[in-house]
Amino acid sequence: MMAYPIDRRSLLAGVAMSGVAVATVEAQPHDAAAKLEIYELRTYRLVHGPMKERLDAYLRNAFIPAARRAGCGPVGVFTVAIGSESPTVHVLVPYPSIEDFVALPGRLTADPSYTAAAGSFLKATPDAPPYTSLEVKLMRAFPHFPRLELTDASSSNTPRIFELRTYFSHSDAAGMTKIGMFDTGGEIEIFRRTGLTPVFFAQDLTGPRLPSLTYLLTFPDLATRERNWRAFGSDPAWRRLISTPGLTDREITTGIDNQILSPASFSQI
Repeated sequence: MMAYPIDRRSLLAGVAMSGVAVATVEAQPHDAAAKLEIYELRTYRLVHGPMKERLDAYLRNAFIPAARRAGCGPVGVFTVAIGSESPTVHVLVPYPSIEDFVALPGRLTADPSYTAAAGSFLKATPDAPPYTSLEVKLMRAFPHFPRLELTDASSSNTPRIFELRTYFSHSDAAGMTKIGMFDTGGEIEIFRRTGLTPVFFAQDLTGPRLPSLTYLLTFPDLATRERNWRAFGSDPAWRRLISTPGLTDREITTGIDNQILSPASFSQI
């Protein structure tokens, strides 16, 4: 098994050919675009049993330390607490640039500490696989939310939950309009004011239902989440924003995927 069995250069080529999917960033000055983080979201599908233990050991002892040595991270590891297709593990890897995303497999292969720690995972047999399938989504940070934000709870590894949300749109124009509502239209500021604490906002560059955007929120617990979403829903600025012609959910979104996540004990987010 290769260190990372995904043709990342082909994936990057597909992103480059997607035109509208990168229009938001291409419209920015070159130096501004270069500062936008790239996010890789790995979704490992598992079955109940020893798979999760094998995957956790690999992520904790091999992948995360090596990714940090390669200049990536902080790396988040989450299990799906509420949502479809459990057991599932999400791994969020921030990169300084698209070039760092492409370069990571080579850096891992050249890292002797990684290859030693990852040996059993990389040499897994069909009788003892580390996962059933792996999906990868590539995202680019919003221009006005260019970097992932860590909270004090993440830094101190205190109890917390996360909410991973993806918004789908019926057209490129509608998708860009929804991104604009967040990035420059004031929706992120309303989130912050009502206790919906963001970790990242990103435009999806790959995925099965483009155009789409994805973001991650964090809360101390489910009760706080419910209370703060109610505050957001009744916020006067939010009510005004969604009453603006052309900005209603029916006009610019076709659906939302929503999952509640629990961080692994060794997650850095």
